[in-house]
Amino acid sequence: MSIETLQSNNNLSNPLPEQKVFAEYEPQILQRAEIALRCAPFTVKLFADMATQGVNLRAIAGGDGLKNEYLTSSTNLILTENSLLWLIQVGILRREVDGQGITDSFRLTPMGHFLLDKFKAQPRFATASPCDRVQNFWAQIQISRFL
Repeated sequence: MSIETLQSNNNLSNPLPEQKVFAEYEPQILQRAEIALRCAPFTVKLFADMATQGVNLRAIAGGDGLKNEYLTSSTNLILTENSLLWLIQVGILRREVDGQGITDSFRLTPMGHFLLDKFKAQPRFATASPCDRVQNFWAQIQISRFL
């Protein structure tokens, strides 16, 4: 085997630095995550900001959330946190942790980055259909039964 053949084989197994490599997700997991995004009251801008830094819950909820263009409609702190916690359970978000423990800030998981790359050209996620809303509600009930 020549050195050139070894080098070309090595390049196949190691992706180029500019290529993003994501874990492979089962289609039903991605579908559930996309439906959860469509049903959530958040804009793509929020997730774009979460890709680079943690975003505090108070910056997302209420009037600040509208001012920061993170919300599609005004929601209170409790509803906002519940929506964010659902996105954690679906696998899109995670809580940010500092030296003192869990904070009130949220960031994207690798799946969240994957979905953001898919939707970042749009200002908003597609509007959830009634069927999407029922599926999302049903998924929340199914998961909460085991908590």
